[in-house]
Amino acid sequence: MRFKLTAIPTTALGTTALAATTLASAIGVASMAQNRPQEVNVYSGRHYNTDKQLYSEFTRRTGIKVNLLEGKDDELIQRLKSEGSKSKADLLVLVDAARLYRAQEANLFRSISSPELKKDVPANLRDPGGRWFALTRRARPMMVNTAAVNPKSIRTYADLAKPEFKGKLCLRNRASVYSQSLVADELVRRGAAATQKWVRGVVANRKEPFFTSDTTMVRAVGQGQCGATIANQYYLARLLSSDNTADRATAKKVRVVWPNPTHVNVTAGGVTRSSRNPEEARRLLEFLASPTSGEGYAAANNEYPLKGWGNNPTLKAFGTFKASPVSMEQLGRRNREAVQLMTQAGWE
Repeated sequence: MRFKLTAIPTTALGTTALAATTLASAIGVASMAQNRPQEVNVYSGRHYNTDKQLYSEFTRRTGIKVNLLEGKDDELIQRLKSEGSKSKADLLVLVDAARLYRAQEANLFRSISSPELKKDVPANLRDPGGRWFALTRRARPMMVNTAAVNPKSIRTYADLAKPEFKGKLCLRNRASVYSQSLVADELVRRGAAATQKWVRGVVANRKEPFFTSDTTMVRAVGQGQCGATIANQYYLARLLSSDNTADRATAKKVRVVWPNPTHVNVTAGGVTRSSRNPEEARRLLEFLASPTSGEGYAAANNEYPLKGWGNNPTLKAFGTFKASPVSMEQLGRRNREAVQLMTQAGWE
């Protein structure tokens, strides 16, 4: 695995990318510095400059240094499992309930008690056992090209299984946790029989092939290759604000349709079981989940804050939605069943 070790401006770590050197050794060198303040070591699946700005602000306010290791979510989970009790990680930040539950099952988190986190993070967006807490929300609406599909013809995800959408639907592949969590949401809300029927219906309506990226899938809708799709809202927001003129023009042809209810997922973080700095990690979590800092954490990726809609003008233009009542814990717990059902239905 290759990881990039990013030094937050206020930390003592260098700027060299981590290749053969482990995070443990890098942090070990940093810890040799004399009279250094408290620190917290973060493994994060996010990679936005605005995150680093927030970490720097946290250090300015608290004196706690932030050492950041960025990588792909699944690789970070495996890394932490391999390091075991010797891991220097204090805080693990992951995207999607499926990965959070996977890390939870691997016993990578510890339970913490925080009145601040209970106040700022809605109950359905955090682990009931206090092991992880959401920091941002992302929604997965339907998107259509109005030249091919009338937005008024679809009001729920179930509508996309209707015969009239045969050959018009683009789908993200089964390997994507976004697809898995969407199906898990349907399982919780509608039950196994109805969800199985729906999955078979949307698979039958797909226009091949299955996509490996939401970005290319949204482009395909804008270009008229597909009439409709289901994608995370920030992918369209990115294209609308792209420096690429063609991408912006394509994105303007895509209309967001909010199903009732809309599947919601999260970016979340938890204090690791191996943490040597659990109090510092808890304080950083509380900072990131707070209304003020959380707004900035969400804005980095055109996501929604934990409560309300935020001030992102692009997202405001998409309108509001009624979020699914399904909890993140339920999404994670039903993930295996969702994948099995998708496999049986030919969702590749």
